[in-house]
Amino acid sequence: MNTAIFTKRPTSRIERYSPALLLAAALLIYIAIALSLGLTRFLTPEAAISILNRSIALGMTAVGQTFAILVGSIDLSVAHLISASAVVSSAIMNGDPAMMVPAVLAVLLMGVLVGTLNGLLIIRLEVNPLIATLGMALIIQGCLASFHGKFAGSVPDAFQFFAYGTVLGLPFSLIMLALVVLAAWVLLRFTRFGSNIYSVGGNRDTARAAGIKTGRVVMASHIICSLCASLAGLYLASRLKSGSPWIGTEGAYDLESIAVVVIGGTILSGGKGGIWGTVAGVIIFSLIDSIFNLAGVDAFAKQVMRGIIIVAAVAFYAVRSKRIVA
Repeated sequence: MNTAIFTKRPTSRIERYSPALLLAAALLIYIAIALSLGLTRFLTPEAAISILNRSIALGMTAVGQTFAILVGSIDLSVAHLISASAVVSSAIMNGDPAMMVPAVLAVLLMGVLVGTLNGLLIIRLEVNPLIATLGMALIIQGCLASFHGKFAGSVPDAFQFFAYGTVLGLPFSLIMLALVVLAAWVLLRFTRFGSNIYSVGGNRDTARAAGIKTGRVVMASHIICSLCASLAGLYLASRLKSGSPWIGTEGAYDLESIAVVVIGGTILSGGKGGIWGTVAGVIIFSLIDSIFNLAGVDAFAKQVMRGIIIVAAVAFYAVRSKRIVA
């Protein structure tokens, strides 16, 4: 009887550099449209910083989502966690600068709790990650229901430095995002934990046979994902000067974070991808928004086109991650 051995298709040079190629294409389109319309003011360094600065929350969320996807999981609770983080932080601060540290610690602790619960559902109860994190999202949504349509509390002026402050002429929030990206890259590239993430995402059974505590790796990846979402919620609370129960879902940070991670070359089955690809995906999305704005695309058409891009990204993943029979 013939035995079929399935192996992943080797990575081609085009696939390896596809995020960079897509980023270059988006940048060229943006420049071409700006020049053709005579809008050269959108080609300045200040405009570039503005484009990057509009992607802070998505960037932070996507960094965490990268960890979840690399390990072969996914997290659909991040959008609601962002909303909860914004609401909880602003409610605790309530305009009092003395409460900034307790509020930040409470939000980060909430992120650890949500990530831990997601991990337990997936590891111990063996619930599919989509169902487990969707269920967590619904739980968080229920807890936020009493705040529906209202802003909760307010953040003091000092905390607004997170969103509006500058250091050496650069937005503080952009510096924070860069530090988060750098820390994630170091963790994945130079630590045993990072190596274990790729091993578990590539083949969980093989990783377990090699002595890797796969459950702990999955748990830690979800905790990191939730912590990044909580940090994004703190940023949005600082930006809006208050918390809102709809800010995470209105931004569709759950689906968009998955989309930019996939566009950045991380495959949904796990074990392949990285942080720099995710960064490229975030910038691509920001450039796409800017291109739509320059071209005068209305909000409804923009949503349709963004949806098409997300579907195309997942379709591209499906095509390039096919297995072949050896």
